[in-house]
Amino acid sequence: MDGQQNAGVYSKDIIELVTVATEYCVRVERAADVKQHDFVSIMLKILPLLYMKAMVLTDWLKEEDSEVEEFVTEDDYNFVLNGVATVMSSHDDYLDVFVEDMKYSDTPIRKTISEDMADIYQDIRNFVGVYKQGYDEAMALALSHLMNQFPKYWGQRIPSVMRALHDVFFLQETEVEENDNKTYE
Repeated sequence: MDGQQNAGVYSKDIIELVTVATEYCVRVERAADVKQHDFVSIMLKILPLLYMKAMVLTDWLKEEDSEVEEFVTEDDYNFVLNGVATVMSSHDDYLDVFVEDMKYSDTPIRKTISEDMADIYQDIRNFVGVYKQGYDEAMALALSHLMNQFPKYWGQRIPSVMRALHDVFFLQETEVEENDNKTYE
């Protein structure tokens, strides 16, 4: 890593990414403790911020990618997956046409909000874990690794899961309005 990037691990843009990433991790780790409507509303605010903060840092994309310390265990991943699946309940599944397997299929591919959010969590949480340790060189490597994963992996999942969350949010709003407008005899 060059000296300029090491000095930049505390830049405003990176600290903002770390802040939003940490908030994302906390919220998905506690997903099962909140109502679906609240969880969806929060995620529809955090996910675009996470995407935007990553887009600002695309200059950290590198040809080479190094191994960084991993903090997310299989149990952690499954905890987040199951928590989000629980809160999303029957609204967890969605159809996506923007996946690699789609080129071999005439029908959309079934995906789940919980798996996409757990996939995002895994990369983001590993990055945040390295940042919490406070070693500049490791932080620079973790940021580079995170950004190398962004174009084809966790960054791809954000707009997909946002479309699904958007549908759930406004489906719920419509259902509430319809129930409020019912007249009972």
